[in-house]
Amino acid sequence: MLIRRMTATFGKLQEQTLELQEGLNILQAPNETGKSTWCAFLLSMFYGINTKERDRAGTLADKNRYAPWSGAAMSGRLDCRAGGDELSLLRSTRRQTAPMGDFQALCAGTADPAPGLTGTNCGETLLGVSREVYARSAFIRQGGVAVSQDPGLERRIAALVTSGEEDTSYTEAVEALKKQLNRRRHNKTGRLPALEAELQETEALLASQADLARQRESLLARSAHLEAREAALNEELAALDRWEEHRKRLDLQKVENAAAQAEEKAAALRRRMEEQHIPENDVTGRLRGAIVNLNTARRNAEKAQEQYEAAKAAQRQVEETLSASPFAGQTAEEARQSAQTLPPTSLKAWNWLMLVLAAGLLAAAGWGYYSGMDGTYPLQGVTYLPLAPLLLGAAALVLVFLNWRKVKKGRASLTVRYGTAAPAEIQSLADAYIALLSDRDAARQEAHAKAAVAENLWQSVDVNAGGILEEVRRFAPSAYDIPSADAALRTCALLRKELGEAERAASEARLRADLQARQSPDPENPDAPALQPPQRGREAVSADLDAVRADLDALRSNLDRIAGRLHAAGDPLTLQASAERLTDEIAALQGEYAAIELAMSTLAGANAKLQSRFSPALGQRAAEIFRRLTAGAYDGVALDRALHVSAEPAGTAVPRDAACLSAGAADQLYLAVRLAICDLVLPEENAAPIILDDALASFDDGRCAAALDCLREEAKKRQILLFTCHSREAAYFKDDPAVSIRHLTAPGEKV
Repeated sequence: MLIRRMTATFGKLQEQTLELQEGLNILQAPNETGKSTWCAFLLSMFYGINTKERDRAGTLADKNRYAPWSGAAMSGRLDCRAGGDELSLLRSTRRQTAPMGDFQALCAGTADPAPGLTGTNCGETLLGVSREVYARSAFIRQGGVAVSQDPGLERRIAALVTSGEEDTSYTEAVEALKKQLNRRRHNKTGRLPALEAELQETEALLASQADLARQRESLLARSAHLEAREAALNEELAALDRWEEHRKRLDLQKVENAAAQAEEKAAALRRRMEEQHIPENDVTGRLRGAIVNLNTARRNAEKAQEQYEAAKAAQRQVEETLSASPFAGQTAEEARQSAQTLPPTSLKAWNWLMLVLAAGLLAAAGWGYYSGMDGTYPLQGVTYLPLAPLLLGAAALVLVFLNWRKVKKGRASLTVRYGTAAPAEIQSLADAYIALLSDRDAARQEAHAKAAVAENLWQSVDVNAGGILEEVRRFAPSAYDIPSADAALRTCALLRKELGEAERAASEARLRADLQARQSPDPENPDAPALQPPQRGREAVSADLDAVRADLDALRSNLDRIAGRLHAAGDPLTLQASAERLTDEIAALQGEYAAIELAMSTLAGANAKLQSRFSPALGQRAAEIFRRLTAGAYDGVALDRALHVSAEPAGTAVPRDAACLSAGAADQLYLAVRLAICDLVLPEENAAPIILDDALASFDDGRCAAALDCLREEAKKRQILLFTCHSREAAYFKDDPAVSIRHLTAPGEKV
């Protein structure tokens, strides 16, 4: 079997092509380039994709994991040589639910289909083994080098060491026998435990029938005794009923007397109220409501009076504040005019100019005076009199002084009148005075309005009080004021309430008497014998009767249950026949159980013999390869039929389990076992290729070189594809023309 070329639209691969040669192919590429995807694609081209596989926690099904990233339909082509035929295998996707479900196998260079090849049998026909066997032998992934057991691989190995037929698996045969064994007996389940339980139940029914009959006779005797006791207690209850009827007649007489007394009391109260002219409740209620409203009106009037007094106090306070103002007695316009026509409180600008001019004139006079003392004058030909600027400066000073006196006097007068000479502050005092005038007018209006409200409320109180007293004195002449009127109304209300209660009590007493008269028994027969008080109360008799009836119900229920059980158990002869049938069936099943156990024991012995023939051959071949891979560090490999592996270090006969080895040594051991399985399991004719996906990643350089030598020798018999992310494999074979080296490129480029 030789793979020449692959073209894939699969996962991250988009129409990428990979060309291969005979023998050993080193396919080098960094991580995330699609090496594992190529391996999965190759397996899918031979065996298809399992569409029934579902995603699991942490693992995606191949149909989802390798869905093309571009969104295109999954497809591929594989050109190969099988035997003497050149073939082209094509898979494409027509339905999304069946990726790569359409299959074609064509003879190279033609459109003729290859006979006998279908999408289902393609891999097994071309490679000679099933998908499970190929995946556990020649398909070697990183982290998946270890060998796992599979019925298909087991059948293949058994065929090699026995007759050559691949339809027998020890594991499947044992599982089938175990299922038959479990159908007969598995812990507490199976046919045998069910039959044994049924037999035990049948025998228990037979044994219990005599006991049930004895119980039934005993219960019938006790039932007769309880029925007699029930009749006696019923008679005792009848005597209690007669005594209670007698007591009811006596109680009726007492109730009749009480009703007559209540009716007489109500009639007496009614006569008294008519004599005193006591008003009805609606009149009393209306007048008492009027008093309540009157009190409310009085409180409102008092509150209005308080508000009037508060308004008068506020008015007085505003007027006192106005009288304390320096503008007191003025109108708002007069106060505003007074604040605007104030005497000057500071020198004008021209006064300061006059003062500066006076200073200049006096300075000029002084300069002229001192210059004339030595007979010289600053202006030749000009008559200069020093006395003139002196007089003018003095006049200016006098004028400024007079103005200053006037300003000072004005400030003093303002301070005396307003307490300040600042015009802005005086203006503020005027504004405050004008605002107070408005507050005074508002306070006067408020006080006048409050006075009117209070006066109206007091008039209303007086009018209503007079009306109430006038109406109350019609039936209470001594009511001279509202409190005495209210007391009189309370007395009337109490009398009316007392009358109502008396009438209600009389009505209720009469109703009780009438009701009891209807419920009372007929008058006693004067000739009847005198009744005697009962010895026990109704509660005690009823309790005894309830207990007896409960015992009777339970006893009858037991009788019904026993009758039902006897009926359900059926005829004793039928039960005996059923027990004999069950005994025979149990004996037959126990014989079958023993025969199955014997068959399993025989199979175990045969399996041990097969293992003794298979394990040494596989172990010997694996040991040869492992010895080469480890440079003689190990010289023995042992396997059991479950493919559990252990290695023997050189110089010792004690095997070491694979789990005790380092990760690299364990991968080397499993690689040796895989290669040995390929030698023994895969067909020699049309040898299937070996696929390795970074399987040497954990090998050190020395053991990697030894593994590469083994692979180069194995490549003489079959094609080998070694995908690797390291460069050491390519470097090792760089001068070997028998080894094909490929460097995978970016997606979309040809390799």
